[in-house]
Amino acid sequence: MTRIAVLVGSLRKDSINRKLAGALEKLAAGRMEFVYADLSELPHYNDDIWENIPDSVTALKATVEAADAVLMVVPEYNRTYPGVIKDAIDWGTRPWGKNSWTGKPAAITGTSPGAIGSAIAQHHLRTTMVTVGTAVMGQPELYYAFKPEHFDANGAVTDDSTRNFLQAWVNSFADWIARTGK
Repeated sequence: MTRIAVLVGSLRKDSINRKLAGALEKLAAGRMEFVYADLSELPHYNDDIWENIPDSVTALKATVEAADAVLMVVPEYNRTYPGVIKDAIDWGTRPWGKNSWTGKPAAITGTSPGAIGSAIAQHHLRTTMVTVGTAVMGQPELYYAFKPEHFDANGAVTDDSTRNFLQAWVNSFADWIARTGK
Protein backbone atom coordinates (compact mmCIF):
# COMPACT_ATOMS: atom_id res chain seq x y z
CA MET A 1 0.00 0.00 0.00
CA THR A 2 1.23 3.48 -0.83
CA ARG A 3 2.11 5.51 2.25
CA ILE A 4 1.13 9.20 2.09
CA ALA A 5 2.50 11.86 4.45
CA VAL A 6 -0.38 14.31 4.91
CA LEU A 7 0.23 17.88 6.03
CA VAL A 8 -2.89 19.88 6.85
CA GLY A 9 -2.26 23.61 7.00
CA SER A 10 -5.02 24.39 9.47
CA LEU A 11 -4.53 23.58 13.14
CA ARG A 12 -8.17 24.19 14.09
CA LYS A 13 -9.91 21.24 15.73
CA ASP A 14 -12.88 21.53 13.36
CA SER A 15 -10.85 22.45 10.26
CA ILE A 16 -12.62 22.03 6.94
CA ASN A 17 -9.24 21.25 5.38
CA ARG A 18 -8.79 18.37 7.84
CA LYS A 19 -12.30 17.23 6.86
CA LEU A 20 -11.32 17.33 3.19
CA ALA A 21 -8.15 15.33 3.93
CA GLY A 22 -10.25 12.77 5.80
CA ALA A 23 -12.69 12.49 2.90
CA LEU A 24 -9.80 11.95 0.47
CA GLU A 25 -8.41 9.31 2.82
CA LYS A 26 -11.72 7.42 2.79
CA LEU A 27 -11.79 7.57 -1.02
CA ALA A 28 -8.20 6.24 -1.16
CA ALA A 29 -8.88 3.35 1.25
CA GLY A 30 -7.28 0.09 0.17
CA ARG A 31 -4.71 1.84 -2.04
CA MET A 32 -3.19 4.53 0.14
CA GLU A 33 -2.40 4.78 3.83
CA PHE A 34 -2.58 8.37 5.09
CA VAL A 35 -0.15 9.28 7.88
CA TYR A 36 -0.84 12.74 9.27
CA ALA A 37 2.13 14.85 10.29
CA ASP A 38 1.46 16.67 13.56
CA LEU A 39 2.31 20.31 12.90
CA SER A 40 0.77 21.65 16.11
CA GLU A 41 4.04 21.64 18.09
CA LEU A 42 6.34 22.60 15.22
CA PRO A 43 8.37 25.72 16.10
CA HIS A 44 9.07 28.52 13.67
CA TYR A 45 12.20 27.68 11.72
CA ASN A 46 15.30 28.85 13.57
CA ASP A 47 18.73 27.48 12.67
CA ASP A 48 19.90 27.91 16.28
CA ILE A 49 17.43 25.22 17.41
CA TRP A 50 19.42 22.46 15.65
CA GLU A 51 21.63 22.34 18.75
CA ASN A 52 18.66 20.93 20.69
CA ILE A 53 16.25 19.75 18.01
CA PRO A 54 12.61 19.41 19.12
CA ASP A 55 10.92 16.03 18.81
CA SER A 56 8.27 17.65 16.59
CA VAL A 57 10.93 18.39 13.96
CA THR A 58 12.44 14.90 13.96
CA ALA A 59 8.93 13.40 13.85
CA LEU A 60 8.00 15.56 10.84
CA LYS A 61 11.17 14.62 8.96
CA ALA A 62 10.66 10.92 9.78
CA THR A 63 7.04 11.01 8.59
CA VAL A 64 8.00 12.60 5.27
CA GLU A 65 11.02 10.35 4.74
CA ALA A 66 9.03 7.16 5.44
CA ALA A 67 6.31 8.15 2.96
CA ASP A 68 6.05 7.26 -0.70
CA ALA A 69 4.41 10.63 -1.45
CA VAL A 70 3.20 13.84 0.18
CA LEU A 71 -0.26 15.40 0.25
CA MET A 72 -0.65 18.99 1.42
CA VAL A 73 -4.16 20.23 2.21
CA VAL A 74 -4.14 23.95 2.84
CA PRO A 75 -6.46 26.82 3.56
CA GLU A 76 -5.77 30.24 2.15
CA TYR A 77 -4.69 32.96 4.56
CA ASN A 78 -4.21 36.41 3.05
CA ARG A 79 -3.76 34.99 -0.47
CA THR A 80 -1.09 32.46 0.48
CA TYR A 81 -0.59 29.27 2.47
CA PRO A 82 -0.31 29.23 6.28
CA GLY A 83 2.96 29.85 8.10
CA VAL A 84 2.88 26.42 9.74
CA ILE A 85 3.28 24.89 6.27
CA LYS A 86 6.22 27.18 5.51
CA ASP A 87 7.86 26.15 8.79
CA ALA A 88 7.31 22.47 7.93
CA ILE A 89 8.88 23.00 4.51
CA ASP A 90 11.89 24.81 5.96
CA TRP A 91 12.48 22.21 8.70
CA GLY A 92 12.17 19.45 6.09
CA THR A 93 14.91 20.93 3.93
CA ARG A 94 17.44 21.12 6.76
CA PRO A 95 20.13 20.48 7.76
CA TRP A 96 21.93 21.06 4.49
CA GLY A 97 22.25 17.80 2.55
CA LYS A 98 19.35 16.13 4.41
CA ASN A 99 16.33 17.43 2.50
CA SER A 100 13.39 15.19 3.42
CA TRP A 101 11.34 16.41 0.43
CA THR A 102 13.74 15.51 -2.38
CA GLY A 103 12.20 13.29 -5.04
CA LYS A 104 8.85 12.83 -3.31
CA PRO A 105 5.76 12.85 -5.52
CA ALA A 106 3.46 15.51 -4.09
CA ALA A 107 -0.07 16.79 -4.51
CA ILE A 108 -1.59 19.98 -3.19
CA THR A 109 -5.21 20.79 -2.54
CA GLY A 110 -7.34 22.72 -0.13
CA THR A 111 -10.73 24.11 0.54
CA SER A 112 -12.48 27.21 1.74
CA PRO A 113 -16.09 28.31 2.03
CA GLY A 114 -15.44 30.65 -0.90
CA ALA A 115 -15.76 29.89 -4.59
CA ILE A 116 -12.04 29.55 -5.41
CA GLY A 117 -11.28 27.00 -2.68
CA SER A 118 -7.71 28.12 -1.77
CA ALA A 119 -6.54 28.40 -5.40
CA ILE A 120 -4.03 31.20 -4.81
CA ALA A 121 -2.52 29.50 -1.75
CA GLN A 122 -2.16 26.29 -3.74
CA HIS A 123 -0.43 28.14 -6.56
CA HIS A 124 2.11 29.67 -4.16
CA LEU A 125 2.68 26.33 -2.46
CA ARG A 126 3.25 24.53 -5.78
CA THR A 127 6.01 27.00 -6.60
CA THR A 128 7.67 26.44 -3.23
CA MET A 129 7.39 22.65 -3.33
CA VAL A 130 9.01 22.49 -6.77
CA THR A 131 11.97 24.48 -5.48
CA VAL A 132 12.54 22.05 -2.59
CA GLY A 133 12.73 19.06 -4.91
CA THR A 134 9.31 17.41 -4.91
CA ALA A 135 7.63 16.20 -8.08
CA VAL A 136 4.40 18.19 -7.76
CA MET A 137 1.29 16.99 -9.60
CA GLY A 138 0.19 19.88 -11.81
CA GLN A 139 -3.04 18.47 -13.19
CA PRO A 140 -5.74 17.99 -12.28
CA GLU A 141 -5.95 20.74 -9.72
CA LEU A 142 -8.48 20.45 -6.90
CA TYR A 143 -10.04 23.68 -5.67
CA TYR A 144 -13.05 22.82 -3.57
CA ALA A 145 -15.65 25.23 -2.19
CA PHE A 146 -16.52 23.41 1.03
CA LYS A 147 -20.17 22.47 1.53
CA PRO A 148 -20.78 20.82 4.92
CA GLU A 149 -24.01 19.25 3.68
CA HIS A 150 -21.96 17.07 1.30
CA PHE A 151 -20.42 15.12 4.23
CA ASP A 152 -21.85 12.86 6.90
CA ALA A 153 -20.91 12.91 10.60
CA ASN A 154 -18.02 10.49 9.92
CA GLY A 155 -16.57 12.62 7.12
CA ALA A 156 -17.70 10.44 4.22
CA VAL A 157 -18.86 12.24 1.10
CA THR A 158 -22.63 11.92 0.68
CA ASP A 159 -23.09 13.97 -2.49
CA ASP A 160 -22.58 11.79 -5.60
CA SER A 161 -21.22 14.59 -7.79
CA THR A 162 -18.71 15.65 -5.11
CA ARG A 163 -17.68 12.05 -4.42
CA ASN A 164 -17.07 11.40 -8.14
CA PHE A 165 -15.09 14.65 -8.46
CA LEU A 166 -12.90 13.89 -5.43
CA GLN A 167 -12.49 10.22 -6.41
CA ALA A 168 -11.23 11.22 -9.86
CA TRP A 169 -8.65 13.47 -8.20
CA VAL A 170 -7.53 10.68 -5.83
CA ASN A 171 -7.19 8.35 -8.82
CA SER A 172 -5.05 10.93 -10.62
CA PHE A 173 -2.85 11.30 -7.53
CA ALA A 174 -2.38 7.50 -7.40
CA ASP A 175 -1.42 7.51 -11.09
CA TRP A 176 0.99 10.41 -10.48
CA ILE A 177 2.71 8.51 -7.69
CA ALA A 178 3.01 5.41 -9.87
CA ARG A 179 4.60 7.46 -12.68
CA THR A 180 6.94 9.60 -10.61
CA GLY A 181 7.65 7.59 -7.44
CA LYS A 182 10.83 5.73 -6.74
